Amino acid sequence: MPIVTPDVALVARCGLYCGACKAYLGSKCPGCHANARATWCTVRACCLERGIATCAECTDFDDPRKCRKFDNAMSKLFGILFRSDRAACVDQIRREGLAGHAAIMAERGAHTIRRGSRDSRSCHS
Repeated sequence: MPIVTPDVALVARCGLYCGACKAYLGSKCPGCHANARATWCTVRACCLERGIATCAECTDFDDPRKCRKFDNAMSKLFGILFRSDRAACVDQIRREGLAGHAAIMAERGAHTIRRGSRDSRSCHS
């Protein structure tokens, strides 16, 4: 398995960390920012329209789960399948910055904060 290194360019628009994703590490996906074929992703499209790197920069919602583009049917399905809490990732970016989030996720070797984890619960208390 390749070594996961911190890289702010690999923080996905929704807060996931592409740098630790199996598809990225296996050279099957270029990561969110470089994946021009991900036109289906409403979060990516919204961030591109607004000129922001991630949902953490959005000032319309204090909680990304209140946003219909962020909390849509596809994201709910992925959240269940992968036990992913992307909102906790967005909260972590807001607290730690992009570099801090990338460093934490790389150190953990994780592409997401798991739903129900200590980190997930502490972000939304």
